[in-house]
Amino acid sequence: MAHCMGPVLLLLLLLLLGSASFAGGNRCVDAAEACTANALCQRLRTEYVEQCLGRVVNGGCPRSRCHRALRRFFSRGPQALTHALLFCPCASPACGERRRQTFVPACAFSGLGQEPPSCLARMDACERSRVCRPRLLTFQASCASVPITQDSCLRDQGPSCLRAYAGLVGTAITPNYVDNASARVAPWCDCRASGNRREECEAFQGLFTRNRCLDGAIQSFDSQWPSILQDQLGSHHDPGQRLLQVPSADRPLEGSSLQSILPVLVLQALL
Repeated sequence: MAHCMGPVLLLLLLLLLGSASFAGGNRCVDAAEACTANALCQRLRTEYVEQCLGRVVNGGCPRSRCHRALRRFFSRGPQALTHALLFCPCASPACGERRRQTFVPACAFSGLGQEPPSCLARMDACERSRVCRPRLLTFQASCASVPITQDSCLRDQGPSCLRAYAGLVGTAITPNYVDNASARVAPWCDCRASGNRREECEAFQGLFTRNRCLDGAIQSFDSQWPSILQDQLGSHHDPGQRLLQVPSADRPLEGSSLQSILPVLVLQALL
């Protein structure tokens, strides 16, 4: 398969599969396996994958249904498991890419082949939304610096900040990781066309890109890695049943092109 596809495409598939054998101890794969072992987590995750990915591969994206399924996942799923998927600590690009792809960003976050819209448009859409507006206010309050210093965060602020951040996933300002080499997050938008509202636009963008409390909460999640993951993995660890087996060179995928198998690989990797 390697010589049929080329090294770049093969690397892409390995990143999307993100198995522990390829990634060398990928915490995001551990989180996915723990979710799979939990019936509620797996059911809710399958629902959003079907809504967000099922039609993207055919060139469409039912974004409202995708967002609704994501909100259900993060509000009804076991928090230890949903947060483990969203905030799994990474030390490699393969893990970072797996984390960035957690909730099908091609539909839920950025859209296929689109330029980023103005952050003002995102902010205004959120202000008009009964779903988004209270969640944004909660995020601002939960991830704010201490007023006196503007430079420090409350000792026990991290968990509530992460809950508030997760609550924004599936809204008009859904944030995500911006690359696979860091834990930097932001909504899919920019301030290039903000005109005389540029300061307002950059202040909104800074809620994510210059938020020390949010950065600290994400970075400290490693030390709070839920023990439930080890419990789940200890009794249900069988990755061979869930990860797609890549055909070997002497057993190629007859009559199949990358375009035809990639949707299956991506769906299998997410599940």
